[in-house]
Amino acid sequence: MSKGKEEVKLLGVWASPFVMRARIALNIKSVGYEFIQENLGSKSELLLQSNPVHKKVPVLIHDHKPVSESLIIVEYVDQVWSSSPSMLPSHPYDRAIARFWASYLDDKWYPTLKGIGGAKGEEERKVLIQQVEEGLALLEEAYKKISKGKPFFGGDRIGYLDIAFGSFLGWIKVTETVFGTALIEEVKTPGLAKWAEKFCEDVAVKPVMPETKKLVEFFYFLRAKFAGSA
Repeated sequence: MSKGKEEVKLLGVWASPFVMRARIALNIKSVGYEFIQENLGSKSELLLQSNPVHKKVPVLIHDHKPVSESLIIVEYVDQVWSSSPSMLPSHPYDRAIARFWASYLDDKWYPTLKGIGGAKGEEERKVLIQQVEEGLALLEEAYKKISKGKPFFGGDRIGYLDIAFGSFLGWIKVTETVFGTALIEEVKTPGLAKWAEKFCEDVAVKPVMPETKKLVEFFYFLRAKFAGSA
């Protein structure tokens, strides 16, 4: 199924891991789209009209119809552009497991990672880093079971759970750089270390994975902004 470039728009912010999910999914399906960069300090009318409930990016606009929430967008892209292999596992149980881990990442693991940057003092930061590492140990085990020896959670190619987790790799690097901690490394999480390398080198990912240096600068910008408003 072929879709014209003019029919597909994505509202987003370059540094957002959630926006990155939508971009990777569109790249995997070879969908041409217009990326509209949002300024979250002054949200556009298009964003407010397209996502009046959450007023957040990403928003995919396809044939003038908006779709919100990153994982919902990934599934939508998968179903609409269905001529290439599905990003979701074919078996219902495998699909359920992929969705479970994606929910875990969004509801528990990533908020903890994000909390490291805003921790009040070294002790709180240490606790949060430990919790993130415990989560990575769980994800290492999950990777071994789900990948069955193949490069990705999705098997031979990037799938739904790869996108859900891989979108956070840029911010993992920021945390490692800013706070001098190694989170994904060969010694502690050998499977995830190899997976992360392959994921970042994939042709669907490489063009949209932000440089660590730029993300670190953005992190300090956000921190200064929040400190100023506080």
